[in-house]
Amino acid sequence: MERETHILVFTFAVQGHINPMLQFSKRLASKGLRVTFVTTTAIGNSMPAFPIHSINVEIISDGSGEAVDSESIDATLERYKLHVSQSLAKLIEKHNSSKYPPKLMVYDSGMPWALEIARQFGIDAAPFFTQSCVINALYYHANHGAIQMPLAERASIALPSIPPLGVDDLPSFLCDKDLYPSFLRLVLNQFSNFLEANWLFCNTFDELENEVG
Repeated sequence: MERETHILVFTFAVQGHINPMLQFSKRLASKGLRVTFVTTTAIGNSMPAFPIHSINVEIISDGSGEAVDSESIDATLERYKLHVSQSLAKLIEKHNSSKYPPKLMVYDSGMPWALEIARQFGIDAAPFFTQSCVINALYYHANHGAIQMPLAERASIALPSIPPLGVDDLPSFLCDKDLYPSFLRLVLNQFSNFLEANWLFCNTFDELENEVG
């Protein structure tokens, strides 16, 4: 029987994000769902190396061919968002004209703007948080001002359901907001609109990291 419920899984083109979302995609496919795994040209050439038999793979443009050696991280992320937003919209349009239009898009939480694209086409959407729940909780509370940056050398913080944490327990850019400002904005922006999503998915090391055939 053909798989009628079609789900797009859109991953950030970084290895540590691809692996858990790929395993999640294969897990969905094992439940009888039609899954299209979407990534971008920055890593697309290596995708055939993955043993992907149960899901479809789509490679969309991210403008990486326009990158220059002197490009800043902020410029790279802005170019990525501009090109991928356009490419992703075209991909959804293509699939909407097919026999199995997508019903849901699961997108990497590092790209919260993907939710807006899904909404434009009337598709349900859910972010997938690839990092551990504790790290996600730190970023969430930092985004809401519960972690005051920069932290003093011997400072400790207390957050709900988490043991007291010192500076050495935290990501470096939470301790010093001027160290990697671009990455700090990226991880905090994950929570800019996540309450508007239909569902939230979080990676769990004991379940989603297992290889699924």
